Amino acid sequence: MSKNIVIKTLGCKLNFSESSAIERLLIEEGYAISLKNSPIDVFIINTCAVTENAEKKCRQYVHQIKKNHPQAKIVLVGCFSALENAKKIENEVDMLLGSSDKMNVVQEIKRLFDKKIPPEKIENTDTFFSSYSIHERTRSFLKVQDGCDYFCTYCTVAHARGRSRSDSIENVIVNAKKIVENGVKEIVLAGVNIGDFRTKNAENFLDLLQAITQVEGLKRLRISSIEPNLLSKEIIDFTADSDIILPHFHIPLQSGCNNILAKMKRRYLRELFAEKVYYIKEKMPHACIAADVIVGFPSETDEQFKETYHFIESLPISMLHVFPYSKRPNTPAADMPNQLTNSCKNERTKHLIRLSDEKKAVFYKENSGKIFNVLIESKNENGFLHGFTENYIRVKLPYNKLYINEILPVRFGDVSAPVSLC
Repeated sequence: MSKNIVIKTLGCKLNFSESSAIERLLIEEGYAISLKNSPIDVFIINTCAVTENAEKKCRQYVHQIKKNHPQAKIVLVGCFSALENAKKIENEVDMLLGSSDKMNVVQEIKRLFDKKIPPEKIENTDTFFSSYSIHERTRSFLKVQDGCDYFCTYCTVAHARGRSRSDSIENVIVNAKKIVENGVKEIVLAGVNIGDFRTKNAENFLDLLQAITQVEGLKRLRISSIEPNLLSKEIIDFTADSDIILPHFHIPLQSGCNNILAKMKRRYLRELFAEKVYYIKEKMPHACIAADVIVGFPSETDEQFKETYHFIESLPISMLHVFPYSKRPNTPAADMPNQLTNSCKNERTKHLIRLSDEKKAVFYKENSGKIFNVLIESKNENGFLHGFTENYIRVKLPYNKLYINEILPVRFGDVSAPVSLC
């Protein structure tokens, strides 16, 4: 009898691509995925461990499952599962599979119901597991890189996912063609540190971009988060000249204070970050530039936070993703002196969120009246469809099923009349 399985994905784009690959493996083995009104046999939770809150969400979801589906098996896979902290929840779940062996989940689920089946364990994290998502129909997350060699002092991801490794360009192209054949118009390149993409043939991220933009039928390519020290001028130039790569950059800043950047063991100074931002705007004035910022890092003084605030304020950044520093076990930052209070971190977070809102308002005003191409998504939200412009402005249109998965020319307006079809 086929088992009914639900997959819950927490965290990043990379996790969504891997969950989709796991789903395809399960379907190939005859499992049913999330059939409505059927008893659920297995919950797979693809976990995240980037913050304490991400781990908290995972634990809450486990408790919710145990309450509402006491008969179901619970399998945790991914980053949280790979860390020491997962032992706190080990007795509440039926199986933990870390990042190194999450793709063995089919074999391991069989073993949950038949203990005679021997376990298959991968003893290292050097293997690259290819994955992509095609659920959204309009957009696919395509994994091209995994792991990280940076070991920033606040981060557990390098420990959870292992060393940096990449797919081959040939295999990326094969997957990209499969995605396009499924009718998907936009691919988002995903990885832990995609700018560190490198193959055994010494090919780099720019080589990958040059190859994937040649895939017939691919309409749009979006780059996910890329480190400022790996975002070369050549990549920016190629993006500016491309009709396929979208003018949208997500660049982690983390701090606008060089002293804090050094304590974080980031591989750049704020001057380099500013240089890349200004170069993007020189080449693509309409480009969206989003930045990640961590506030309240251990020993961050009021003056250092103000330095970060004013640095960001001075730059033509479009929006921010703001995170209060989260103390992660077994990281150097967790043992640093002068840990800040939650109230201090939360107050600083509010200041930067307000700044982000101001930045976004300026960015929207700069683009008011311009015509963009919007890829319309399939979800009906209260009689409206949503989509994103090339430069990542989210717009909505009255629901019309003929618009779904179409790229439509739209004039972006003001807040009272945000868009109109051209």
